[in-house]
Amino acid sequence: MGGGASCLGDDDGGARRGDCQGRERGQDGRRVEFEKHLLVDGYNIAHAWPTLRRVLMTEGREVARAQLVERVRVLHDFERMRVSVVFDGRGADIAIERPTQHATFSVLYTPGGMTADDLIERLAVQSAKPADVFVATADQAERDTVEARGVQVLTPEQLAEWIERVGNAQSLAVEQHTKRTASAWKRGRG
Repeated sequence: MGGGASCLGDDDGGARRGDCQGRERGQDGRRVEFEKHLLVDGYNIAHAWPTLRRVLMTEGREVARAQLVERVRVLHDFERMRVSVVFDGRGADIAIERPTQHATFSVLYTPGGMTADDLIERLAVQSAKPADVFVATADQAERDTVEARGVQVLTPEQLAEWIERVGNAQSLAVEQHTKRTASAWKRGRG
């Protein structure tokens, strides 16, 4: 993995909201969110994860795509990362879908004649801050290409582990918030 990936929870074994985000401050001193960008090689990851590979074979590409997008959503919502899941497509132009109302979470389909790898590499190397870009893929050639430009790379296994850690941290945060809210409500009624 490329340097500086401590946001994945490597140092303390757990992810907290803002592990990958929020350390930077804007000129006004406020936290900068969605500064980091995760690019996911969609079908590559789907084929690499056994559960999604089974879904691809039994339920089809559309269901597998939807499940992958839903799984990486926690990194957008809780880690406050910009997330783009890229799939090989067809048609004349790049197609962009927004699975949520946020412009910082997108699903991209390449035009015919362009692979997901091509688009991911283009987006990664055109970034003003390549060190703030993560590419998740099992494709070693793609990993080598973007890593040579200063982009951080994740294997499918690392991505799955990151998602699990962040999902657990999110569940804990929701549980704690629920307890605080219930306690505050009881104090207010008493």
